Amino acid sequence: MANFTTHIAVGTVVSGGLATLTLAADVIAPENLIAVTLAGVLGSVLPDIDLKDSRPSRALFSGLGIFLSFCVLFTVAYKYSIAEMWLLWLGSFVLFRYGGEAVFHRFSYHRGIWHSILAGVLFGFLAAIVFKDVLGRHEGVAWLAGGFLFVGYVTHLVLDELFSVDVLDTRFKASFGTALKLYDGRSLGDTAVVAIAAALLFTMTPSAKPFVEGISSREMWVGLQQRLLPEDKWFGLVGPLGRLADGPQPGADIATGSIDAAPKAGEEPR
Repeated sequence: MANFTTHIAVGTVVSGGLATLTLAADVIAPENLIAVTLAGVLGSVLPDIDLKDSRPSRALFSGLGIFLSFCVLFTVAYKYSIAEMWLLWLGSFVLFRYGGEAVFHRFSYHRGIWHSILAGVLFGFLAAIVFKDVLGRHEGVAWLAGGFLFVGYVTHLVLDELFSVDVLDTRFKASFGTALKLYDGRSLGDTAVVAIAAALLFTMTPSAKPFVEGISSREMWVGLQQRLLPEDKWFGLVGPLGRLADGPQPGADIATGSIDAAPKAGEEPR
């Protein structure tokens, strides 16, 4: 399988490519795009949470422990003394961080249900819920984050399958076929639990109407097609034959894209 560094690198490239398209389509505000892109990068390492003592697993349960322990703290903030709240917060963190991880790995195995498209769907729904209900983002942004995470998740599965092919020796490794799968056929019980959890999370997701209307807009796709390549100049300087295009030369006032050069003294703004 691919290592952690490879998954992070490829996941970042894929998420960055999606972010570029999203920015060009003017779908969401740039400040939301950063969080959405990070969701895609997170998805690219999430399948390895079933690998005991792996960095993704430790990071996930550490983050989960911090988040849930603060939820407990805020719930009892006005009921107990500061010392008692410290104990509750620390105890909750240890319980969720280490107890939750131990229980999770007791009932999971590597390349099991978490290496499946079904698990990617579950985490996509969870991301949409977190972005809407916890982070307070718009429904369309929430679903876009879920979509980014799902794409990152599937990217991880595809990479694992590619690394299961020994190209030089022209053979398939024993791990081939265990990563990119719809569900875990070896453990139908795990599959049933994750399918039920995904169905329950779907009932809690925000409305998908803004997201569907946004990505299915004809105007958006036409605009993306028009912006795919420059019409005649690359970066406003280089023409189609690789020479400096007619217009501003090096050292002159340069205007690129739709931003006009600042008017000189005595000139009227264009």
